[in-house]
Amino acid sequence: KVNQTRSVSEFILLGLSSRPEDQKPLFIIFLTMYLVTIIGNLLIILAIHSDPQLQTPMYFFLSFLSFTDICFTTTIVPRMLVNFLSEKTISYAGCLTQMYFIYALGNTDSCLLVVMAFDRYVAICDPFRYVTTMNHCCCILLVAFSCSFSHVHSLLHTLLLNRLTFCDSNIIHHFLCDINPLLKLSCSSTFVNEIMIMSEGSVVLVTPFLCITLSYIQIFITVLKIPSAAGKRKAFSTCGSHLTVVTLFYGSIFYVYLQPLSTYTVRDHVATLAYTVLSSMLNPFIYSLRNKDMERGLRKLMARRKS
Repeated sequence: KVNQTRSVSEFILLGLSSRPEDQKPLFIIFLTMYLVTIIGNLLIILAIHSDPQLQTPMYFFLSFLSFTDICFTTTIVPRMLVNFLSEKTISYAGCLTQMYFIYALGNTDSCLLVVMAFDRYVAICDPFRYVTTMNHCCCILLVAFSCSFSHVHSLLHTLLLNRLTFCDSNIIHHFLCDINPLLKLSCSSTFVNEIMIMSEGSVVLVTPFLCITLSYIQIFITVLKIPSAAGKRKAFSTCGSHLTVVTLFYGSIFYVYLQPLSTYTVRDHVATLAYTVLSSMLNPFIYSLRNKDMERGLRKLMARRKS
């Protein structure tokens, strides 16, 4: 639909496939992934908050990451499920709202990964000051900053997008309202938006990754100085899960966003799925794998539910 006074009034999300025979199988697949994501992350949160031995900064950040992942995937998947079985339309306001929360929650995930890397850096490189540095007040402030900064960043790009005009086509070649496909639809100048994406947007993406990289370089240098092999294994084991999540998350994000707008294609859907839906689903499994404290906490939670 086109509103003559203010561009389009709704968009059509083409989704992952336009073939009618694909819609029900895709619905079942993503419904299953969504339920696994919700249940897995809820179990992580409940296990952490019900086990006194998991009341540490590392697991506090992990519980908040799980909560953010639940919100992140809920922003995307329910709309996908509706579109699989009905008309693939979304209102103009609904599209901008979805984009706002995708960027706000996605960047919160990014900031939390930096905070978790900093937590591991202090624990391994400066263990004697860990308790005083990573106190409860500091943890709350780090989480609050992560959320506030991410929402301001998202609001900036949403407001810039809202000033554009969409008058020719309202068909989005994507399964969600993302900034690059929307910019390709605009019939007004997107120069300011593209400059902001390649400057401020790139800084917001690259800076957290560089902070994580520098933290782990220092961690590896410190771990290599540990004389015992058992000590080295223990130190590396606390970082392995986090590094896996960082690689999946940032690898797919860099692939999607650090490229010119003109090169953005449907093939980028796979990478978008990786950092939105797949990452949120796999995080509970990654952080539980080979983590004895987390496994113990989950077993205690299950035993408590059965009794």
